[in-house]
Amino acid sequence: MNIQGLDYNTQREQLVLPEYGREIQLMIDHAVALPTKAERQRCAESIISIMDRMFPQNHQNADYEHKLWDHLALMSRFQLDIDWPFDISKAAQIASKPEPLNYPMNKIAVRHYGHLLFEMFEKLKTMPEGPERDELVRVTANQMKRCLIQWSNGSSDNEKVASDLARFTDGKIQLDLSNFKFDKMDFRPEPSNERRRKKK
Repeated sequence: MNIQGLDYNTQREQLVLPEYGREIQLMIDHAVALPTKAERQRCAESIISIMDRMFPQNHQNADYEHKLWDHLALMSRFQLDIDWPFDISKAAQIASKPEPLNYPMNKIAVRHYGHLLFEMFEKLKTMPEGPERDELVRVTANQMKRCLIQWSNGSSDNEKVASDLARFTDGKIQLDLSNFKFDKMDFRPEPSNERRRKKK
């Protein structure tokens, strides 16, 4: 919908550093267009003083003033012809975005156990018998039970844990439930909104 006289941000040019706002960007665009270097220099220093007052909490940071001039260079798209008090050659690095992280897309047979538990199952398949494997079995079984409790609204079954542990370790780990002691788990479900309202 176009209404004469109305100007929406979505219709305007995208800001280089939105945290400074459009007015600062307009000031910088004005400074770039000034005819003499002396005028541009005075205007740039005035803009820096305004930018400095916008974020007083950052004054304690190292190289704070240098960063302000770097931001000015970025917002002017490096077209502001002045005597820069700092080296602005690395200012472009501020605007560079990091490469996106690769998200693991491995298929998980049972999603509620998660990827890390399946890594533990794989490790248990190849571990020799001994105290180290016994400890990993204990940690794995207890984590499996926690997962079941969380995904089953507070209910879990020790036989289910033992069965799944044997299944996902190809039968290498057989949990003896007559001797194995699970950690004490205190699961208290979040009170519903209705209960919270009644308390008020």
